[in-house]
Amino acid sequence: MPVRIQEHDFDLTQEIALLRKDDAAIGAIAIFIGTVRDLNEGAAVKAMTLEHYPGMTEKSLHDIVDQAKDRWDLKDALVIHRVGPLMPQDQIVLVAVTSAHRGEAFAACEFIMDYLKTLAPFWKKEDTPEGARWVDARVSDDQAMARWAKK
Repeated sequence: MPVRIQEHDFDLTQEIALLRKDDAAIGAIAIFIGTVRDLNEGAAVKAMTLEHYPGMTEKSLHDIVDQAKDRWDLKDALVIHRVGPLMPQDQIVLVAVTSAHRGEAFAACEFIMDYLKTLAPFWKKEDTPEGARWVDARVSDDQAMARWAKK
């Protein structure tokens, strides 16, 4: 179950081909790609910088994927998260999950993304016309994560 933190962009087609590895038992692949928006909380976003805590971030992502594997029967999972300077429309994150059935793949993909948004040690700074600002966690992200604790 690969986890990578990197500055350079990723190629979706190449990453999915590597994840599948000609495994005929895979019946479903659920994918989420997060991108940089040009507008956040009513302000134009000219650029974004993502920072992380090396070592701790990778451990956190591995823990999240391990939790997903404990909950669902997965074939594999991939998490790639970019750091450094990014521009609107740039890809930020890829979460891809393979399983025999779509329900498990969808649920695990959403679970990983929800936990990544709330528990992984990333910090996001946006450059706006009014200056740079750090982005706080959203209540909606916390609510999305809380629903998994009930299951």
